[in-house]
Parts: sequence; C-alpha cells; structure tokens
Amino acid sequence: MPNPVPDLSSRLRRDLGTLESYAALIGILIGAGIFQVTSQAWALTGPSVILGYLLLTPAILATSIPYAAYLSTPLGREPGGEYLHISRTLKGLRLAYVGAWLKIISYIGAGAYLANAMAGYLIALSGNRLAAFRLPLALTALVVFYLIHVIGIRWFGRFQVLMSALKCLALLVLIVPGLFVLQSSNYVPFFTHGASGFGASLLPLFFAYAGFESIAQTAGEVKDSTHRLPRILLKGITITALFYVFTSVVTFGVLPGGRLQASSAPMAEVASIYLPAGAAKFVTIGAIAAIMTALNGTIFVPSRLAIMFVEDGLAPRWLGFINKATATPIRALTLTMLGCALLLLSGQLSLALNVAVFALVVLYFIHSLVFLFLPRLNPSLASEVEINLPRPVQQVAAVVSVLAMGLMIVIQLRQDAAVLTTQTLSQRINNQSLTSIELLIVWGVVGAGLYQLARMQRNVSKVDVHGD
Repeated sequence: MPNPVPDLSSRLRRDLGTLESYAALIGILIGAGIFQVTSQAWALTGPSVILGYLLLTPAILATSIPYAAYLSTPLGREPGGEYLHISRTLKGLRLAYVGAWLKIISYIGAGAYLANAMAGYLIALSGNRLAAFRLPLALTALVVFYLIHVIGIRWFGRFQVLMSALKCLALLVLIVPGLFVLQSSNYVPFFTHGASGFGASLLPLFFAYAGFESIAQTAGEVKDSTHRLPRILLKGITITALFYVFTSVVTFGVLPGGRLQASSAPMAEVASIYLPAGAAKFVTIGAIAAIMTALNGTIFVPSRLAIMFVEDGLAPRWLGFINKATATPIRALTLTMLGCALLLLSGQLSLALNVAVFALVVLYFIHSLVFLFLPRLNPSLASEVEINLPRPVQQVAAVVSVLAMGLMIVIQLRQDAAVLTTQTLSQRINNQSLTSIELLIVWGVVGAGLYQLARMQRNVSKVDVHGD
C-alpha cells in the first residue's frame, strides 16, 4: 500500500502519560452527554434512562475491545484509529476513508454543539445576564481551545487533567448527597412510552458514550501507547459508566423529569434542590468543566485523522504541516475550528449534528465486523495483537458489538422511515430535520467524491515523480 509521506506522524511529540490519557478519554465522554442528553432522553422514555445507560455499557465495552486489540499492535503507535485499523485489515483505503470522513463531519458537528452548550451553561452561571451573547460566547470557546491545541499537546493534556478532576469532584458533590434525598415517586412510571420509547431513547443516550474511540487518535502522542491505551480504554469506559448510572439515579430521583427537560442547565437545577448555594454553583462550574474537556477532545480528533490522510496521499501535503516548535498540526486544527465556527454562524448545526451519532454507530459496526475477519484477511496483523484477553473473548466481544450496533442502526432506520413517510422533503429542510440516513448518504457521497479526487491527484503525483 502506497505511503507517500511515511514519517509525518513521527513528528508528533509523545508528551501524554497515563494520567493525561485517562483525562483525554474521560474528558471527552463525561461532557454534554450526561449534562444535557439525559434530560432530553427523559422525554422519550422517562426514568428508564437509568436502564438505558446500564444496557449500553456492555455494548460499548464490547465495541471497545476490538479497538483495544488493534491499539496493542504496531498500529497503536499512530493516530489513525479505525481508519488505520480498517484500511490495513482490508488492504484498501476506500471504505476506511469514507468512514473516517463521516467521523470528521460528526466531530465538527459535535464541536459546534459543545461550544453552544458551553455558552448555555455560562449564561446560566451569569444569571442569564449574558443571554444576548450566546453566539459570541460559543465562538470564543472555539478560539480558546484552538489556541490550547496550537500551543502544544502537553497543554492539551494538562488542561484535560485539571478540568477532568474538577468535573469528577463536582459530580461526586452532586451524587453522594443526592443519594440520601431520592423520591421514589419520581421513578414512576418507569417506562413512560413503552418499549418503543425506550428503544428510541438509546440513540440519544448513545451520544453520551460516542467518542470513546477518540482515544485512538492520541496514539501518536502517548508514551508507550501500545501498552497503555488498551488498558486505559477499557477501565476509562467502566469509570464513565458508573458516573452515568449514579448521576441519572440522582437526577431523576430528585427532580421531576418535566422540570429537568425544560432546564437549560439541568444538573445545576438538580443541585439547587438539596445543596447550599455555593455547592450548587460548584456543580454548575463542574458542568462547564465537563463540556470544556469534551470540546477540547473533540477539536483534537479531525486534525489527527488529517495527518493519516496526508500520509496515505489522500489529502494535500500542506494540510499535514506540523509545527516544529509545538509539534502540532496547526493547519488541520485551523480548518477544524473554522468548520465548527461556520456551523455556528450559519445556524445549520443540524447538517452535521443530526448524522453524528448514527455515523459513529455505523463506523463502530464496520470496525467490529472487520475485526471479526482480521485473522483471515490479515493474519500477520492478527498475530501482533497483544491485548491481555483470550482470542475467543475478543471474538465474542466483536459479535456482541456487531449485534448491538446493528440493532441501533435498525432503530434509527425505523425512526427515519417514520419521518420520511409523514414529512415532505421541503418540510424537513425548512425544519432542519433531515433524517440521519439522508445526511449519511449525502455526506457519504461527498466523502466518496473526495476520495476519488484524492486518488486521481495521487496517481498524477506518481506520474510526475517517475517521469512517465
């Protein structure tokens, strides 16, 4: 397989240790998911959101095992994640490129969403005095985190550690006292819209877990990444799941779901019920810290995928520029920030956000399916897996992941089919409610077109180099 720029990722600097890696993972997971999506999912299924988190945990852990296995191979030394895993297993770039392209779109949409969510919490913290400045606050947040990344990976790691510690402490302040003031009546009815409502809630709840795979994009900047990252991935997801379950238990046990759903800062409102004013404000600050760490990690991912595209000749070389002084891909980071800002300024956030979770679910499905066939498709790579799990356990995990992600895909397709049969295309466009499947097809076609263009340019470069 051609590799026109083989040493590009080696220019990154391995400044992240174990603590920073945990913070990078937990930082991106415990963000807007627990602080925003929990209340949104309540509208679909009520307090059974708690059960949704519990059921999703083994599915996510099963999905993470193929990632951990790949990260334990030499592929775990580069920041390509599933792009590298799929392309090197299949020995072809097309499917991996389109999947990674959809992931980039998802992360840019998530970045804009998180910046907007952070602005909402800052407004709540100010007592709504900053309500008129929501867009400037969101754009400022993007610029600040862009600058953190430009300065260097070490500062990214330090920020994640500091803010992750703050938000975990804030969650403990919320959870521990809250367990003693639960109202059992708030859990009844547990399923407010039956099995269909519960099934529909799984996709928005999945948003809370989506992004766990982003730890693979740090592989080029983590010390001893092939040994550290697999262990950090599995333990970090488990820690996150415990926070999710206990936070949702307290949330629904303290505050009626209707009030929770209507709040722009739900965790802050929960804390105000039973905590003194200072502690409640601290929880609000923790929520802001959570969204900050998620935004920080989200901005990180597209730029590292861009490096791999450049290495494989699928993106122009100028995009892979890495500053020698800071060891950061400044140009790719700039494009990521501009993409997020454009979505915020245009008000077309739904064009990227509505496809975000579905695109990642499809990517997880493909990744686990490819891993199932790894021994047959690439025996030499399979022999390099060093994760401390028996091969049968790895295979069972991949099967569970394929089934779980397949079920999520079916749920989304059924929801999309209902929308397609009840709304016209013009209605969906006017309401900014294009279905996930429509957006997936559109963005997928764009990605396939970019791949073909990059492939033609790569072939032209070969001709120029060889003088043919």
